[in-house]
Amino acid sequence: MKLLYLECNMGAAGDMLMSALYELLDHGQKAQFLRTMNGLGLGGVELTPLSARTCGIVGTRMQVTVHGIEEGAALPHGHKNAHDCHAHSHSHSAPGHIASLIDSLPLPEEVRSHARGVYDAIAAAEAEAHGCPVEQVHFHEVGALDAVADVTGVCYAIHLLGPDKITASPVHVGAGQVRCAHGVVPVPAPATAALLRGIPSYGGDIQGELCTPTGAALLAHFAARFGPMPVMAAENVGYGVGKKEFPAANCVRAFLGDAQDGADGEILELVCNIDDMTGEALAFACGQLLDAGALDAYVVPGTMKKGRPGQVLTVLCAPERKDALIRAIFAHTTTNGLRARRCAKYFLRPRTETAQTPYGPIRIKRAEGYGASHSKPEYEDAAAAARRLGLPFRTVWEEALRCACRDGEP
Repeated sequence: MKLLYLECNMGAAGDMLMSALYELLDHGQKAQFLRTMNGLGLGGVELTPLSARTCGIVGTRMQVTVHGIEEGAALPHGHKNAHDCHAHSHSHSAPGHIASLIDSLPLPEEVRSHARGVYDAIAAAEAEAHGCPVEQVHFHEVGALDAVADVTGVCYAIHLLGPDKITASPVHVGAGQVRCAHGVVPVPAPATAALLRGIPSYGGDIQGELCTPTGAALLAHFAARFGPMPVMAAENVGYGVGKKEFPAANCVRAFLGDAQDGADGEILELVCNIDDMTGEALAFACGQLLDAGALDAYVVPGTMKKGRPGQVLTVLCAPERKDALIRAIFAHTTTNGLRARRCAKYFLRPRTETAQTPYGPIRIKRAEGYGASHSKPEYEDAAAAARRLGLPFRTVWEEALRCACRDGEP
């Protein structure tokens, strides 16, 4: 399994994360990254990788300029994530405008979707911090443009790297106070604190804002787990260097390699025996359980007490959905008891592409990881094309699979 581990011993900012990930790209990917990011048409935004040092460590600092002005320089006190809940005389961008801007970028849909999710989280955190509706949050225009570059740059770099799993260290947030557009606020800034809710973080002796709202939102969005570096065989290490000087090396360190041990997560199995429901009633119950948030629900035949034929119902769900699914099982089946098993979960990383076939566009579901790659056409798309054209389902299915193999890996 390809693992990306982010070490945030000096916090995280969008540009530092992007710089560390950029260092992990191979030569061709680096050229592709810069060509794509500088060709997005983001008004006057340009990315330039600079060699930088921090406490003797050589890394990369991705310089982001807007019409030649480096990020943060045009904002009051240089605070990059300056924001308001009301319009002032200078130009602002609302969350809806940012979402439309991201949707217009010539990037893969997967990248745009991740970027929208990150920005939605930032807007919600800012609204919570300032006690205003999300639609009243406004980002300063220059700050919005360079932050969009940071967010989309991180999302695009992760897309190019293609890790199966992303984990991170506990986040060092810094200490003291920071000056922003509204005045002096404690570290971590209120929006950052909201975004880090539920994520291990700590302060320390270093005075300053080490983790920004953008960095916190990106970590919360992508990292599946926060803790010590897992056992892994690192193939590459990237150093994303920040602009400020601190007593400790001011960088985000990124490790990319193969995980040696450990599952991708946990899953809960809820199991019960049923011998007094019809097949139709069980099918209805399974549908209701899926609607209630089950990842899967299925029955297999079994022999109950006294030789009675019956069914074994198994419901798979995320551990946090346990209580809701237990209630749903008791509500929609006749069982009086069930068993719960917490299991390690291993899975291939899914993604969806669209194959252009003679019968129209058909989505292809791919899954990769652990040295394996699986592909198959989306059944509903193939079936709809077969019905529309009066063709056998197998004809459309095989042609879609052939086109998928032609356009990408099988």
